[in-house]
Amino acid sequence: MLNFFVKLALAPVLLVQGRRVKRETPRLPEAAGSRLGTITTNNKALTQTKPLRILICGDSAAAGVGVANQQQALAGCLERELQSRFPLRDIHWTLWATNGDTSAVALVKLHLRPAQNFDLVITSLGVNDVTSGLADYRFFRQQQALIRVFRDKFSARQILLTAVPPMRHFPALPQPLRWYLGRQADRLNAQLQRIAQHDSMVEVVDVNFPLQADVIASDGFHPGPVGYQLWAKAVLDRVRE
Repeated sequence: MLNFFVKLALAPVLLVQGRRVKRETPRLPEAAGSRLGTITTNNKALTQTKPLRILICGDSAAAGVGVANQQQALAGCLERELQSRFPLRDIHWTLWATNGDTSAVALVKLHLRPAQNFDLVITSLGVNDVTSGLADYRFFRQQQALIRVFRDKFSARQILLTAVPPMRHFPALPQPLRWYLGRQADRLNAQLQRIAQHDSMVEVVDVNFPLQADVIASDGFHPGPVGYQLWAKAVLDRVRE
């Protein structure tokens, strides 16, 4: 209820600031490059070992907006980190991500894709849910539905939900819009934590990195090269054998 009255009181200012941010913020492209990758070990003794199959699913950050190519983005950084962690195991990764996708859109796309198996799923969803004004209870239900699809259709054994970034610190956002969106991001993150507390297959990856040059992209919204490296390391800390 309090959130409703806050939004109502600030609505004129938030509307003007939101339109200005949308108009003035640089539109960076998704990272170029392949969205499939394979690391093959040279150890022939491991030919009977099953490969580690990874899916990255989500929005513009998952798609690598903020860097030039996928090798600088989360997929490429994670590939290198996993190769170091599992040097004797084949690794296959797949990236399904599009700039602007919300949790609901990602869910529809997953239903339309053919079934296949992944050991590990990493998601990056929530920023567009925040900016679209999605209610936290709807976000909770949509995230639960995503997890069911990952588990039932794609055989996921571990699911890592990347927390919504701290939007209250995004340099591209003016006040009070920055404060308001940051508050909304916190509400959605509370729902992610709620899900993880009751599901042993699910964990939340909280990536807290300084918002400075190279760590954050020139648009003030997306990770830069260093930011993607820090994100990959945070994911690796959660990956189970």
